[in-house]
Amino acid sequence: MILTVLISCLVLGSVVGFLAGLLGIGGGLIIVPALVYLLPTVGVSSDVVMPMALGTSLGAIVITSTSAAYAHHRKNNIPWPLARQLMILVAVGALIGAFIADSLSSEVLTGFFSFVVILLAAYMLLSINASKERSLPATYVLQLLSFITGGISSLMGIAGGAILVPSLSFFGVQVRHAIGIATACGVMVALFGSLGYIITGFNLPNLPDLSLGYLYLPALLGIVVSSSIFAPLGVKYAGNLPVKTLKKFFAVFLIFVAIKMMMA
Repeated sequence: MILTVLISCLVLGSVVGFLAGLLGIGGGLIIVPALVYLLPTVGVSSDVVMPMALGTSLGAIVITSTSAAYAHHRKNNIPWPLARQLMILVAVGALIGAFIADSLSSEVLTGFFSFVVILLAAYMLLSINASKERSLPATYVLQLLSFITGGISSLMGIAGGAILVPSLSFFGVQVRHAIGIATACGVMVALFGSLGYIITGFNLPNLPDLSLGYLYLPALLGIVVSSSIFAPLGVKYAGNLPVKTLKKFFAVFLIFVAIKMMMA
């Protein structure tokens, strides 16, 4: 069964990596629903399947987001004075989010994940354009935004780019800078969020072998290895395929996935 999950996650990682490179979306929106269906095959009980899916997703994103952040840094896409304002509180929010997740049932976590995914997918479908005339709000507003983003992202097993990029763009930040800041913050979300899931799940008796807290290591390994290989391929094809149209189809797909998770 472990081998089956490893192979499945190698396939999952290749899809996640390719779509991340092609569409610029975070892998957590795909990883979490897939793991919810895969993890029970290795004996993960329904009581902990959602926190394990979230923790494992964040663990995988640590690697992918670090690579992406380094690439954006080399291209000068990260305005560090602004990024640093957000990174500390986004990390705090992510850590707290993991502890909140531990206190919630899998049913509540699934409902929350599905609801927010539908909102994000609707945003992708509408392709709302940000105003170019707005300026950045007060520092405390940005800090509150980063804290909330960290908490929500940790509760969803995502890096937070789907929240931060449109939010920063709304306030007039250039898209490439918004993406760069989001990738830097994504490292903090994934690192501190997964740390929280390790702490809260440590030594629990009802977790499968080869688990580190709520992180299931075979799935983590499969996703990381294949996604790192296929992400550059997605980037390569991004200029040759109708990305905007594909993103809308992907948004519709996410809505169906979210509804199915809510009905399960």
